[in-house]
Amino acid sequence: MGRGKFKGKPTGRRNFSTPEEMIAGTSARPRTFKQEEAENEEREESEHESEDESEGEVEKKKGAEGLIETANPNLVKPKSLKARDADLNKASELSRREREEIEKQRAHEHYMQLQEQGKTEQSKKDLERLAMIRQQRAEAAKKREEEKAAKEQKKAVARK
Repeated sequence: MGRGKFKGKPTGRRNFSTPEEMIAGTSARPRTFKQEEAENEEREESEHESEDESEGEVEKKKGAEGLIETANPNLVKPKSLKARDADLNKASELSRREREEIEKQRAHEHYMQLQEQGKTEQSKKDLERLAMIRQQRAEAAKKREEEKAAKEQKKAVARK
């Protein structure tokens, strides 16, 4: 008998059923998905019928399930909070990092206020330095004025 369109592979051969096998329903062909699904439905229906008959019986649990009723300890049910249940007056608790960040900002603002008022050591040193620089500049400006006046006097004396 011919092999058909496809040549045989080592993984499997194509099988063709004969007309006699088709009539008898004893074909060696694999079942299709729809046929398997229909068989599964029939099995489930028969199982449901048998369950209905044995409703009085308790399901037999495997292992320690029959002795101890356990729940999944890792299962955390989400707690939904409704708007009407929310407490608006309650201040939300801040995390440690958020609290530290707020404290840091407040401390910086307080320091900057003291800095502007001149009450910190750094601001006092800065003001002293600034006063010294102003004094030096004033002395330098006086010196320049005196030198300029001295030059003008020399020119005036030279012209006479």
